[in-house]
Amino acid sequence: MAKPAQPRATAKKPASRTPATEKPQPVAAAAPAISNRERPAEPQRYQASKEEMLEFYRQMLLIRRFEEKAGQLYGLGLIGGFCHLYIGQEAVAVGLQSALEVGKDSVITGYRDHGHMLAYGIDPKVIMAELTGRAAGISRGKGGSMHMFSVEHRFYGGHGIVGAQVSLGAGLAFKHKYAGDGGVAMAYFGDGAANQGQVYESFNMAELWKLPIIFVIENNQYAMGTSVNRASSEDQLYRRGESFRIPGIQVDGMDVLAVRGAAEEAVKWVRAGKGPVLLELKTYRYRGHSMSDPAKYRSRDEVQSVRDKSDPIDHLKKELEALGVSEDDLKKLEKDIRAIVAESADFAEQSPEPELDELYTDVLVGQY
Repeated sequence: MAKPAQPRATAKKPASRTPATEKPQPVAAAAPAISNRERPAEPQRYQASKEEMLEFYRQMLLIRRFEEKAGQLYGLGLIGGFCHLYIGQEAVAVGLQSALEVGKDSVITGYRDHGHMLAYGIDPKVIMAELTGRAAGISRGKGGSMHMFSVEHRFYGGHGIVGAQVSLGAGLAFKHKYAGDGGVAMAYFGDGAANQGQVYESFNMAELWKLPIIFVIENNQYAMGTSVNRASSEDQLYRRGESFRIPGIQVDGMDVLAVRGAAEEAVKWVRAGKGPVLLELKTYRYRGHSMSDPAKYRSRDEVQSVRDKSDPIDHLKKELEALGVSEDDLKKLEKDIRAIVAESADFAEQSPEPELDELYTDVLVGQY
């Protein structure tokens, strides 16, 4: 007859998974836990001037209205293939990239990339033209939604392979360090990509070589269609770098000033030569994973609740009104943004498609 289960011992067991029949071996000269090592300062909400807040508001509103128009053009068949919209996540790209220097610091991201390009000051017309596959597009109409690139701005894509941009971002950081140009790399990826193996190979190399890189997890809660709580055994993603001694910070990604405050500390840490830092931005996308996703894995009430309580644009609008910005001024800004977006759509629709011989350009051919 089996013995009844014994009550659990009150003494705290070691965290390792050593079988109960083996005595855990002590580790000589164990390295200090990351909690005992130097870390970036606790970020504070950025104290922006009224002019800076208006600029953050303008950029977020531009991204929102641009993405809404892109969704309309997709529905009309003018945008084909994949199209991943950034609606709801605007505070992340605007807050982080406002702390970078365009042309000096590098940015790389995944396939949800339109907002990051707009936040880096790239012309909406050439982005929309790329979405519609026109020759005037930033990748000459051959990349589409997921593959955009600007050497001038040091924006290196737009990548369709989940997590691949993280390793490329480490390469960009290595280039900055090798060249001694003082630049930093910012590599965005999502909560789904946070479970990719290549991410952790990149973490290891970045910390070993003290590369100037800010790893950014845009945790919009759902990856493609599975919640982060179901897909990740450790769903506090800012902790993912601890085994590599990379400090992590969790940030309210729906508050652009909180995001900018975290960016200030991350940039300061990385520029000081202290190696990488990991930011987890808790955010939310209002649309499906892509335009073809009906998003049946969550309720409309859930999405509406986030919109009502945490929308980054509405939140900043209320702060601006409290500072004395009039409703008329905000309406004029809205009108100006809508005109810019309409102009970008008209430009895209009126631009010609690429010539057929463009198929044979930018193709690497040879024996190596």
